[in-house]
Amino acid sequence: MTAMNNQEPIWSVSAVNKAVKDTLEGAFMPFWMGGEVGSLMIHRSGHVYFQMKDEKSQIRVCWFSGAAQCRALGINNGSLVEVHGNLSVYDVRGEYQFNVKKLRLAGIGSLRQRFEKLKEKLAAEGLFDPARKKAIPMLPRRIGVVSSPSGAAIRDFLQILNRRFPNVEVKIFPAQVQGATAAAEVAKGVEFFNRTRQADVIVVTRGGGSMEDLWCFNEEILARAIAASEIPVISAVGHEIDFTICDFVADLRVPTPSAAAELVIGRHDEIHEKLNRTIKDMQNLLLAKCAGARAKIEQLSARTARFEPQKVLEREIQHLDELDLRMSSALKLRHADSARKLTNLTATLHALSPQRQLERGYAIVFDGSGKKIVTSSKLPPDTSLLIRFADGSTGVKTV
Repeated sequence: MTAMNNQEPIWSVSAVNKAVKDTLEGAFMPFWMGGEVGSLMIHRSGHVYFQMKDEKSQIRVCWFSGAAQCRALGINNGSLVEVHGNLSVYDVRGEYQFNVKKLRLAGIGSLRQRFEKLKEKLAAEGLFDPARKKAIPMLPRRIGVVSSPSGAAIRDFLQILNRRFPNVEVKIFPAQVQGATAAAEVAKGVEFFNRTRQADVIVVTRGGGSMEDLWCFNEEILARAIAASEIPVISAVGHEIDFTICDFVADLRVPTPSAAAELVIGRHDEIHEKLNRTIKDMQNLLLAKCAGARAKIEQLSARTARFEPQKVLEREIQHLDELDLRMSSALKLRHADSARKLTNLTATLHALSPQRQLERGYAIVFDGSGKKIVTSSKLPPDTSLLIRFADGSTGVKTV
């Protein structure tokens, strides 16, 4: 605090915060407080930070050196706890908080209770029954993705698809994946692909987060939309340790968005590998049979030295020639069949190429950098765009 001649004292920010800290900490004795855990963060320093909340309010909580005990008690977002400690002020930021000395569980948090209640309800209706789950297509021609178009999940998903199978057709339904309207938007995306039949498999995805962040994937409206989908649905929500109602009702749950991309496209590589392996096995089998036949002829030739050598040898030579012809013919037929199958598969994959769609008169609109696809006509005037046609690209600007 400083003072000037005939003027009121001027407090520094630090002095104000310190005065508030001294006043607050001296006004309250240590006490017990109950509430629900949210935004839990266990720092590598061993300290624990979270919010405690009820229906109307929340307060910052610090539990110094509480990491080990927090893990031992299984504290998660949504846990109901009772904490004992005192109010304090973190004067660096001028924020007041509750410093924990003791913590005990008080029951299951409200979010967890809602989760378990809905899970029991849908399980009783048979929505999680393995018998009702649809098979994921081996080679989907079109992949429908419901996610936030600006999220890290969709970027990871598309990067893997582009690296392993750049010609696959992907349609993205943009939806909020967090917040009050998110569940309805994601459900609308699932219904859109079913109504328009623009996908052979649907991937519902977003990155990791707290239970609150992922809550839209625990809403009944989305669970029922996925259950009603006639198109197989893959749930790729959060990290490997995150589980949602969406995971249980989907036809397949994968731990991460990247894993979903690996699964969808990995089958393409498996087919090529299996076909090449089959061709190689057939070649080895035919070569082995020919080698066995030649060995047998050599044995018979050795015997003919005692029993009419010339006739026996001529007969076996003729038999060997016939066998060699048959083996050669069979090998050619099998090679031709394998080549035909490979050609058909190649033609099918070629038909999936976006280039074919461009040749039919369609075009793809990118932003000015040529890296991001533009899907909306709502653009400000004079926005630079790059339009890709079948035979090249041209730059334009909106009016």
